[in-house]
Amino acid sequence: MGKIVIAIDGYSGCGKSSTAKAVAKELGYTYIDSGAMYRAATLHFLDNYLASSNPQDVSKGLKSLEIEFHPNPDTGKQETYLNGVNVESKIRSMRVSEKVSEIAKIKEIRKELVAQQQRLGKSKGVVMDGRDIGSVVFPDAELKIFMTADLETRAYRRQQEMLEKGDMIDLDDIQQNLAERDRIDSSRSESPLIQVEDAVEIDTSNLSFVEQVAQIVYLAKQKINPREDYASNHR
Repeated sequence: MGKIVIAIDGYSGCGKSSTAKAVAKELGYTYIDSGAMYRAATLHFLDNYLASSNPQDVSKGLKSLEIEFHPNPDTGKQETYLNGVNVESKIRSMRVSEKVSEIAKIKEIRKELVAQQQRLGKSKGVVMDGRDIGSVVFPDAELKIFMTADLETRAYRRQQEMLEKGDMIDLDDIQQNLAERDRIDSSRSESPLIQVEDAVEIDTSNLSFVEQVAQIVYLAKQKINPREDYASNHR
């Protein structure tokens, strides 16, 4: 059975990452967390007091930027390493969330991370989520998904995610952060967030996690083996 590339794009807080991870697990594919890569780059620039508006700082930052993914030996979950250090919890902080869109719009940073992502996807059998996966990173992906949900639902989900990590953030603050990220991501000149023509839109506002994963797995199996009838299983 052949393998495909699955590109999942969409707004912040739609559940892209958790959904992509579950889809990859279901299909036996590799999950590439592009969002974590941009968050790690953001943490790198913040911790080293490098300004994304300064070309010299950007060049300096990229020279010392190495991002890897390794499974946690206890949980089996993939975690993000920045220059050899596990930063999985640090990159999910509000401090990073408030700056990641600013870092992600810098052309040189995007170019470097996109090159790394494309190398990871050369052998296919990968699932990647982000904002420009179907349009820039993998424009030839066999399956492209665009996930969306209303702002209130997204803010609530993000708050629950942070509560699980022990962080209590006001819902209004999260909603404002998501709205601002939507604005920056959709209007930036470098690889803006767009829904490409051949992407399947999935609104997750009223879908359970299991339902949204099942929809994408069903679509993927149709692409992997078009002659197989998955209709009965999907129902």
